[in-house]
Amino acid sequence: MGDIMEFYFPTEFGERLAFFAAAFTALLGLVVMLAPGMAFAFLGLQTKDGRPEGLAEGRSAGGFLLGISLAALLLAQPMIYLAFGSAVGLAAFGRLLSIMSDRGSVMGNILFLVVQICVAALPLGYVFGFL
Repeated sequence: MGDIMEFYFPTEFGERLAFFAAAFTALLGLVVMLAPGMAFAFLGLQTKDGRPEGLAEGRSAGGFLLGISLAALLLAQPMIYLAFGSAVGLAAFGRLLSIMSDRGSVMGNILFLVVQICVAALPLGYVFGFL
């Protein structure tokens, strides 16, 4: 039989931070993908009665979060961490646009913006050598 690939756990501090940001996002994506109703309730969102499209969008977004963060965890390459950090960073930028233009300046949005910025900063900081 061939060699079995072992799971890689980072040894550098900066890469560990990026790894934990990806692990957090993978867990979040898994919850959103498998239990979108529960995730929506936590976020204060709801779908229209009899219209499953909203749940499909939630599952799709959760699947994206899970997929890109699992790629970062399993491949552990700087360019994958760059893609992961950029995706989360652009999501944070979209939230910032909503806060500024959609009258979305509520405590929940601001809190999630801070979380998204932190999750994006960890892998990007590792890739660009700041961590």
